[in-house]
Amino acid sequence: MNKFLKALFLCIGLFLGGIGLSGTVHADSSVQSIKDRGVLKVVTSPDYPPFEFQINKHGKSEDVGIDIEIAKKIAKDLGVKLEVKNMDFAALLVAVQTGKADMAIGGINPTPERQQNADFSKIYYYGGQEFLVNKADAEKFKNQNALKGQKVGTQTGTLQQQLAKKDLKDSKNVGMDKATDLILALKTNKVAAVGVEKPVGQAYVYNDSDLKMIPADYKIDKKDTGSAIGMAKGNDSLKDAANQSIDQINKENLMPKYLATAGKYMKVNTTDTSMLHYWKYFYDGLTHTLLISVLAVIGGIILGVILALMKISKYKILSWPAISYVEVVRGTPMMVQVLLIYFGLGVIINIPSLIAGIIAVTLNSAAYVCEIIRGGIASVDKGQTEATKSLGLSNGDSLRFVILPQAFKNIWPALGNEFISVIKESSIVSIIGVTDLVYELNVVRADTYRGVAPIVVVMVIYFVITFTLTRGLNYLEGKMNHD
Repeated sequence: MNKFLKALFLCIGLFLGGIGLSGTVHADSSVQSIKDRGVLKVVTSPDYPPFEFQINKHGKSEDVGIDIEIAKKIAKDLGVKLEVKNMDFAALLVAVQTGKADMAIGGINPTPERQQNADFSKIYYYGGQEFLVNKADAEKFKNQNALKGQKVGTQTGTLQQQLAKKDLKDSKNVGMDKATDLILALKTNKVAAVGVEKPVGQAYVYNDSDLKMIPADYKIDKKDTGSAIGMAKGNDSLKDAANQSIDQINKENLMPKYLATAGKYMKVNTTDTSMLHYWKYFYDGLTHTLLISVLAVIGGIILGVILALMKISKYKILSWPAISYVEVVRGTPMMVQVLLIYFGLGVIINIPSLIAGIIAVTLNSAAYVCEIIRGGIASVDKGQTEATKSLGLSNGDSLRFVILPQAFKNIWPALGNEFISVIKESSIVSIIGVTDLVYELNVVRADTYRGVAPIVVVMVIYFVITFTLTRGLNYLEGKMNHD
């Protein structure tokens, strides 16, 4: 599914004039444009310690790790500031291909397939392959051969997934987008092992005494275990700049220093793993979730009314576009719509992830609100329309002062349900790095190495919001019915 989505949006990028397989260089990807802008934009997926993860620093989350140190080095050598954006691993290369970022860094292996669609720097780190297993199963799963017939988890789109599919044909591969989800699946016995790079495995074992590493016996070359920086196809000047920084890192032997820094952060990161310690994360996620939901519902109602009126119009030039819009939106997943707005539309205009998320959820909600309102208008007795005509009201005044008020009274419960649905479904925007509740949930899980507790906290928050909103809507409905 993720490969299909990446291919889909690469095609969209080509159609909209962005970069893609043609090798056209995006204007914002040149070294000169980066220097003129004064900012190097880097995307990463901060759930992969010690390469990239987040810590709580002065009440704010901060990206740290080996890859972040390398990105800082490149930005410093270019004489610009570093701006780090976070999103799912599967979307990192799509982000540089569509001009949302200059570089993608996240333990990315430059496979031949990836090199067809993006350029890569020199390999800056060579790491071995390992498996994480529960310590209680260590005697049962001593090596790779013992995993035959077992479920093995890997992160979607990674080298570990490719290797597992190729060499563990007798095992069932279970792919997930987040490393934190994989660890939770392992600890709850949903999978027998998780394929990871050696430094990542060491990080989890160091911070979780219930886990243990076993060796992976993949027959691969050393270069196939390396990590490199991805950038837009044909962006030679930026690639050269990255290579110069990597050469300097190797010459000055800075990698051990970066590893030590990451280890220090990881140690501090697990000093206090209580959920109360991370209240600011959940608070920030809650504010963004409510902001997206409120704006999306307001915008959805306004656009939904317009679409409903267009759809019931006797003029096909108005009704057909509305009908087509509703069918397309209702016939496609919201996740695809979010990615299309952020990456596809982002080729034409650079939209911040939060704005893109609000637009996508609003457009999605409008299609459903349109049908709710259309049904509400249809539920109003036709005698009401005839009565307005006998009073001499125009069609517009009839609709505005008589039909719509009664329609809204009839559809109030359905609109309330739509608001509640938007609050829950807006969590999908976390895939493009919007810091909503689900995004912060994954950050806290990666920070604390605790899989269940953050999920429970977020679940309680969602329940409190929806329960309170439901009671409020029921009260207003009762008032309207009484009136």
